[in-house]
Amino acid sequence: MRWSLPGALIVAASCSAGPGATAPAAGGCCGQDVLANGLRIAERYHVPAIGSRRFTHAEYWSAVSPFLASADLRQEEAGRSMLGREIRTITFGTGPTRVLLWSQMHGDESTASMALADIFRFLAEGTDDPLRARLHDRLTIVFVPMLNPDGAELFQRENAAGIDVNRDARRLATPEARTLRAVRDRFQPDFGFNLHDQGARTRVGAAGMQSAIALLAPAYDSARSYNDVRSRARLVAGTVAALLDHVIAGRVAKYDDTFNPRAFGDLMQQSGVSTVLIESGALPDDPGKQRLRALNVAAILGALDAIGTGSYRSADPAAYDRLPFNTSGAADILVMGGRLVLPGQPPLVADVAVNYEDPVAHTGARIRDVGDLAGAIAMDTVDATGLYIHPDRATLTAGSGGSWLRIGARATLDLRRGPDTASDLVRRIGGS
Repeated sequence: MRWSLPGALIVAASCSAGPGATAPAAGGCCGQDVLANGLRIAERYHVPAIGSRRFTHAEYWSAVSPFLASADLRQEEAGRSMLGREIRTITFGTGPTRVLLWSQMHGDESTASMALADIFRFLAEGTDDPLRARLHDRLTIVFVPMLNPDGAELFQRENAAGIDVNRDARRLATPEARTLRAVRDRFQPDFGFNLHDQGARTRVGAAGMQSAIALLAPAYDSARSYNDVRSRARLVAGTVAALLDHVIAGRVAKYDDTFNPRAFGDLMQQSGVSTVLIESGALPDDPGKQRLRALNVAAILGALDAIGTGSYRSADPAAYDRLPFNTSGAADILVMGGRLVLPGQPPLVADVAVNYEDPVAHTGARIRDVGDLAGAIAMDTVDATGLYIHPDRATLTAGSGGSWLRIGARATLDLRRGPDTASDLVRRIGGS
């Protein structure tokens, strides 16, 4: 699935005039131009061989290998996964400021890995682009695009031992964690980007919209203090927040900043690396996260350019500070005010909450809750007032004495005008 970029952003040009120009700050019309340029790059250098969220280690490196032939992209084996798959780094640029980006530490969090594939293509082919020239001359960038290749193989969060690599920064029991630590120790980055995906049911604040992206300048101590290292990260996060506000206003949140001594972002910050967490959530009508992929390309390139030129220093820290925190616990669909119809029973007033097994692609609907759900929060609320909720046969469990609607059952619900199954169908919810 490709994303057709908004015309207003396509025609906008980057404010920067050339390799020697200073990049503009992220706010205002110039920030829109910076974002537009990044989205244009995402469209032009899209790697079609990576077309879905699920891909293996072999598929990923096969897709990007044509671009790694560029003399400006230096590939190296940094380590091996528990099952022996290569963990590779890609290095670009010769500048004095060092930046480390790592992605797919969780094997089922692949949005940024897709974006990095597009960035590799841009860095390989966009040789006349002034942004590429600035990045090359002012930064040395090390990418680790797939830190957990064994997890990616099964599209699971953990590595082959069932360990969450992002909770292994302190103990370093896994080869994946040891590899990232070794890359950091050898490279000694000034800035870091910890690239993840978050749950599709996450909202911006208590009652805001679905969170497309959450940002965090992680704490380095339990008091959540700010020193120079974390303050720099906050300015970079504020730069990204201001950029994204031009196209997904109200859909950018702040991730929980509770200090976690087992997590890599927190310990990177503690070690002196100004680190920003970028969590990709979900957008409506984006089941393959291709819109979010493009936004990642634009946000990452905009942040790197701001670091390279130093323009991040003029960012407004309030652009980050005022972001509402993420909230979770929402259902995918909440059917409110209808009457539930079970075979042989009189209709009864009942709300029904439904969750998807894959909340991004909206597949595998299951019953989450039934009853008085007033005050519950959902990504999509359906007003069924005056309608009747008919679960189909596959949703019900038949047995001695009648039928049961069981929590966790596969959900196909027909909203009809009347209690009879032959009454007019208004909407179907769930199903395969």
